[in-house]
Parts: sequence; C-alpha cells; structure tokens
Amino acid sequence: MAPIDSTPVDPNAPLQKKPISYKNLLLGASLNMFEVSTLGQPFEVIKTQLAANRGQSLVTALKNIYARGGLLGFYQGLIPWAWIEASTKGAVLLFTASEFEYRARVAGASPFLGGIAGGMGGGIAQAYTTMGFCTFMKTVEVTRHKSGAKESTLKIAGEILKKEGIAGINKGVNAVALRQCTNWASRFGITRFAQESIINARYGKGNEHRATAIDKALASAIGGALSCWNQPIEVIRVEMQSQVKAVGRPENMTIATATKYIYENNGMKGFYRGALPRIGLGMWQTLCMVALGDYFRAFFGTN
Repeated sequence: MAPIDSTPVDPNAPLQKKPISYKNLLLGASLNMFEVSTLGQPFEVIKTQLAANRGQSLVTALKNIYARGGLLGFYQGLIPWAWIEASTKGAVLLFTASEFEYRARVAGASPFLGGIAGGMGGGIAQAYTTMGFCTFMKTVEVTRHKSGAKESTLKIAGEILKKEGIAGINKGVNAVALRQCTNWASRFGITRFAQESIINARYGKGNEHRATAIDKALASAIGGALSCWNQPIEVIRVEMQSQVKAVGRPENMTIATATKYIYENNGMKGFYRGALPRIGLGMWQTLCMVALGDYFRAFFGTN
C-alpha cells in the first residue's frame, strides 16, 4: 500500500480537477467538536458574558462565570447546544468552504480571494442551517441567570417555540449570518494572504516550497485575530438573543433597534465589549478549522 501524503496543502499549488468530497462533512464536524470542547467554549462563554453585561470588567465577568459553577461554569451551554452547533456547523463550514474556495481558484482567483469566497459561502451556509437556534440557546444559557430565570434552557426553548414558532428560536439569525459571513471570509482570506506572505518572505516570491505546520499555525493565528474587526456585529447578535430584561429594552429586536439600544446605553465602546476573549476564540477556531483542516484534508485526500 502506498504511503499517505500528509504534506500540508499549498494554496499556491497548481489546481487539479477533483470530485466533491463528502468526507469533509465528517472531518469538519470532528474538528469543530474538538475546538469547542477544549478552549472554544470557555472563550465563547466569557465573550458572551461581557457582550451581554457591558458594564462588567473582564475580572468581574470571570468571577461571575466561576460563581455559576466553578470551572464547569466556563463550559456552560456546551451540552447539548454547543455540541449540536459544533457537529453541524463544522461539517457545513469545511464542506462548503472547501468547495467554494476550490471553484473560485479554478476560476482564476488568488489564494486570498479564494479564501474569502470559501469563507463567505461556508459562513452563510452554517448560519442558516443550525447556528441560528444554537447560538440563541447558548446565549439564553448564559444570560438567563441575570434575569433570575430558574427554568432549564430546554424548557425555555419549548416555551419560545410554542409562543413564537421557529422564528422565535432563530432570533438574531440574520445577525449571525452577517457575523459568520464576515468572520470566515476574513479568517480564510487573511490566513491565506498571511501564509503566502510568510512563504514569499522565507523562500522568495514564486517559490514552490510548501508551507510548514508552523507557517500554517502562525498564519491562522494572524487570520483569527484580525478577523475580530466585526466585533460590533457580535455584540448586536448577543443583545438580540439575550434574555436580560431591562427598562426601556425593546422587545423582538432587529439589527437596527439593537444597534440603537446599545449605542444609547453604552456608547461606541459598548460595541467592543468581549473583544479580547473573542480574539482568543478567533485564533483558536482558525487554527483548528483552517490550519488543521488543511492538514487533515491533505492527509485523507479530501482536498
């Protein structure tokens, strides 16, 4: 049996015709489950806590999360909502992004533009499949404590579904789609650009050397960190899905009304609450889904 070529993918390598690989569905789900079950969910909980409670400092947010359940408080909402989201959105992301990026490259796009096309396609697809209601329920899990709710999130989900239907548990899905589209377009695009720049700086432009694992990890960290420019969208999304009850807070928020409410109560700085943990989350997600995704797609021959 011939050995498997586990060399990481070179985004600048000549493109060859390939069949659609449905193995990327399983690979994407597995990578995203690993991501969220390790560092992903703690970063997500901290980010959501700060975005929903914009008057808290990072230290106060960490204390409040710990008070809810010790170290397990940082994994609040992992089971079942984050696992449902991770297993489905990871599959959709890697499969869709891989196909969009490949088709864009075949059409003549650069690695940077191909990465943007793949990220946009994958981000939008995952938002409108399962991420809408999963992010809503994860936000409910974190923010229901501030409103004094004692019910389980499953009971809350049932009540919302009965009262408002599918639209109720998909509240904020358009903000999620906007966030995911810009998130993964930035992550894939900036990562590809950074990786190409690293290769050119190390070996010279036009050199055919493949990127090393360290090159990919560094490029992914850069892409993940810089993709957090859209933090205001994330704060708006959290506010739309929050269970916090406050005087003057509009019911059934839209992106426009949520934006107005945040600005009136917290000013411009309110849109950047939770930016630091989100940078950490972005770096970790991009490392898992782009760098490790490239590696394992090459390993299993699913590029």
